[in-house]
Amino acid sequence: MANLRANSIVGVGSTDAGVVFDGATKIKTQNYFYLQTGNTENRFPNFAGVDASSARGLFGGGTAPGADNRIDYVTISSTGNAIDFGDLTGTRFTLGACASAVRGVFAGGYTPGPSNTIDFVTISSTGNAQDFGDFIGSDARRVSGCSSSTRGIFGPYEVPPTTVNTISYITIATQSIVIDFGDSTQSRYLTGSCSSTVRGVMAGGVTPSLSNVIDYITIATTSNALDFGDLTAARQGPPAGCSSSTRGLFGTGYEASAVNNIDYITIASTGNSQDFGDATTARNQASAASSKIRGLFAGGSTNIIDYVTIATTGNAQDFGDLTASRSSLAGCSNGHGGLG
Repeated sequence: MANLRANSIVGVGSTDAGVVFDGATKIKTQNYFYLQTGNTENRFPNFAGVDASSARGLFGGGTAPGADNRIDYVTISSTGNAIDFGDLTGTRFTLGACASAVRGVFAGGYTPGPSNTIDFVTISSTGNAQDFGDFIGSDARRVSGCSSSTRGIFGPYEVPPTTVNTISYITIATQSIVIDFGDSTQSRYLTGSCSSTVRGVMAGGVTPSLSNVIDYITIATTSNALDFGDLTAARQGPPAGCSSSTRGLFGTGYEASAVNNIDYITIASTGNSQDFGDATTARNQASAASSKIRGLFAGGSTNIIDYVTIATTGNAQDFGDLTASRSSLAGCSNGHGGLG
């Protein structure tokens, strides 16, 4: 047994050899220490989404009918009209959004020229967006987004004049470059997206014909998307996507005309979506945001915000209004299902 008695321990590179630990060593003291247990989310709670009671939903950009730069916010657990949060770095629409528990990120869009811009905001505060970076080598419009607590996923989208099957990702906590993730099963745009902590799901869109395809990816990896199943009908617009950690919703959009349909899936499984209920009004080019309890559907040639309880099925109820009627906006939150 080794006994350790020392007034100081010198660093590497010193001429003093210091104390040699040899054999079983015990530290005799009245104090104690312990090793941390649990997963990263337990030890670093900012990685997890905020509690459903305080989760914020943000709705940015859009066309009203001209390109718009405003960002609205709501507290998802309440009801009431949206409040001004601040502005994007520029006016644009058909952009995509994703979020961690700390940051909301708005990417791509139309200004009305195609844009490669990516902005970010700190969701718990209010204020104007800051520059995050750019889509490298291309503009990207008609984008959708989803995320885990660390990675943001964008795609598939349109790189004018081409429809692509590209899926890209960023690291939300840093101003990272956009990196290729893999390919979706179809080249298309105007999809709806949602996520669990493990999977990202992309549904519907334009190929240029309407699509009912649902794809999924494993967010922590890089690889091509796999077939999940089909929506209840081919739909674009996009079908606005949001989720709890287990269930994904895709609401409103365009079939032969604007629709009020809301579909749902169980994210951990595969299979066709099922009917959830109806939004309060048929509309196209809406956006969505969620806590782990509620899903919100906002805008789409209107200022209406609807809400549903994700764990149930049933028709949406009126939540309140956006600060202005607009379409082709993007929604995100700091409490969605991809954050746990």
